[in-house]
Amino acid sequence: MKWKESDFKSGIKTIKSVLIYGPDAGQVDELCDRAIEILQIDRDNLFSVDADEFRDKQDALFAESCSPSMFGGQKMVIISNATDSMAKTISELVLHPGLCATVIVCAGELRAGGGLRAMFESGDNIAALPCYTDDARTLATLIRDTLSSAAGIDQITPDAMEYMTTHLGGDRGITRGFLTKIALYVGDKHVVELDDVEKCLPDTSASDIDDYLYSLTAGYVPQTMTALDRLMYDNVEPNMLVRMLNSHFKKLLTAVVDGQLPRLFWKVSDKFNRAVKIWPESEIDAVLVRLNELERQLRTTGMPPEVLLRDFSLKLALKTTKMAARRRK
Repeated sequence: MKWKESDFKSGIKTIKSVLIYGPDAGQVDELCDRAIEILQIDRDNLFSVDADEFRDKQDALFAESCSPSMFGGQKMVIISNATDSMAKTISELVLHPGLCATVIVCAGELRAGGGLRAMFESGDNIAALPCYTDDARTLATLIRDTLSSAAGIDQITPDAMEYMTTHLGGDRGITRGFLTKIALYVGDKHVVELDDVEKCLPDTSASDIDDYLYSLTAGYVPQTMTALDRLMYDNVEPNMLVRMLNSHFKKLLTAVVDGQLPRLFWKVSDKFNRAVKIWPESEIDAVLVRLNELERQLRTTGMPPEVLLRDFSLKLALKTTKMAARRRK
């Protein structure tokens, strides 16, 4: 069956397995943690396996999933970074008559009609829950609800809200972490202003992330690499930057295809407008494919993630300058 996030809290207690997938990896992780909390899973009753070790640990996976807990209580099995190539084995596990555990399958973006989505969306006692990145409307609601519950915030000024909805939304985990810091910074003032948000930026490197993303797609090579150097110095995770690049290029694709520019903070609007004129739809599609491959390489090749990301960024920024030069001719 197909689920929305609102179905999760009550539904997780009634099903055998749920597929949690989508581009918002932070939300996928958040829902996985929430399932553990709702079902009160003890550490001794939790078994996890990643896609990279899935084939080698299949026997252990079935043994853990189909045997009662030695410690009492409910068991849970988590399969991370799942792909459609694993659908047959996962189906056999979920439909096994001896299944004793709740099975959580976590994945990135999956194509409609693919093995995993087709199975979980059509099943009666299993569910599929997509985790798409927050848009401006859902992000504004998340910001208000989180700040209100975390710190009793009474007011968020319009320019502060605009700044946050422009800079957040690519990853639910990053968004919640940022909002927690904002709530602590504001304290008893109970009002969030633009100055408050900007003063919290050094902790999240949001200004450097903007320089990196928007300079790259505008073809400004020195600015791109300088911003990336700062981000690496601040120990920003390469995986997080790849996810934000993915979200950024999808935003660019929407603008190029639909001809409608998103609402942007003034500091980045010129660069984004330049990028719209440089990037054709076919090239953006190719980059999105390459980003998926890059994320896989970060997990599997053993190469330093910083090296892979720097190489990707430099080559792409140089390519952008060449495309811009061709457009001017």
